[in-house]
Amino acid sequence: MKAAVFDFNGTLFLDHDKHVKAWSAISMDLRGRPITEEELHTQMNGIPNAQLLDWMTQRKLEPEESDRLSRLKEAYYRQFCLEDPENLHLIAGTEELFDWLKEKGIPFTIASASIQDNMDFFVKTFGLDKWIDPKNIVFDDGTYADKKEMFAKCCQILNTKMKDLTILEDSYAGIACALECGCQDVRVINSGHMDPKSLQDPGITQVCMDMTEIKR
Repeated sequence: MKAAVFDFNGTLFLDHDKHVKAWSAISMDLRGRPITEEELHTQMNGIPNAQLLDWMTQRKLEPEESDRLSRLKEAYYRQFCLEDPENLHLIAGTEELFDWLKEKGIPFTIASASIQDNMDFFVKTFGLDKWIDPKNIVFDDGTYADKKEMFAKCCQILNTKMKDLTILEDSYAGIACALECGCQDVRVINSGHMDPKSLQDPGITQVCMDMTEIKR
């Protein structure tokens, strides 16, 4: 590794069930039915909230309405996280890997589709500022069209080129964006139990279940 970018949800923190519950609550309000597992995996994972809400409502929402619904969904999500303290921790091996990266002087940060309210929650809950300056965390602040733009921003922050970047992702959307950017070292945390046959691109250099398995 020369520099690394970590996705957060499903990569550093296993919170799949909390997002399902939160999006289902919003879906019930908007569509009168919960989301399905298929929708979550094929339409929703790794996509910014504003795009998801446009997809769910089948129209382009006004910014104010989109922001209100996004904040409501994430408030549901944080509530569900706090109601499950047993599972409110980083994925196995994360702290050790972060310590190793710091020891070796390898720059790293986080690129997440989470909004600022959630990222502030993560920084406080998991003590992320021990390893990463919160100002260098890239999140959905409304200025990024997709993860590709987020990864480009990370390259600027880390002062590195895309070809020298290691990206750790867990969703098809995030993986696709990393590969389309030209990343040659994509590590997949297969927390969503994706079909291994779909992870055969030569740019995907490792598929594992947690951070204890990451090759250094």
